[in-house]
Amino acid sequence: MINQSILKHYKHKHHERLSENEIYDAYKIFFGTLVSESRLRIINLLRKGKKNVSQIINELKMDQTSVSHDLARLKTCGFVTVEINGKFRYYMLNEETIKPLIGLIDKHMSLYCIHILHNMKGGKENEK
Repeated sequence: MINQSILKHYKHKHHERLSENEIYDAYKIFFGTLVSESRLRIINLLRKGKKNVSQIINELKMDQTSVSHDLARLKTCGFVTVEINGKFRYYMLNEETIKPLIGLIDKHMSLYCIHILHNMKGGKENEK
């Protein structure tokens, strides 16, 4: 049985009708957003501060269409927020949820995942 605490913040008036499968579908949407390397690159760039589309394109050497599609997905899923300043839209990480989550992911990766890359590249783990 899935933990129903996910519904605590759900803003739809019929949340009690969500099935367990629908909740898993929401998990797939969330984690699917993180599967894309280009979206991960944008997330990591935005950790340094807000950027407009042109800045993202230039710094990541990506095409405008890809950046726009990735930003739309990140915005829809609440990973980024948008601030309009004159004719520019500035994108920034969601400070409340995503920024702290990325920090936790970094910690987890450094403890449990980075050694996998080292081993894949032919290195040997340090024996203790």
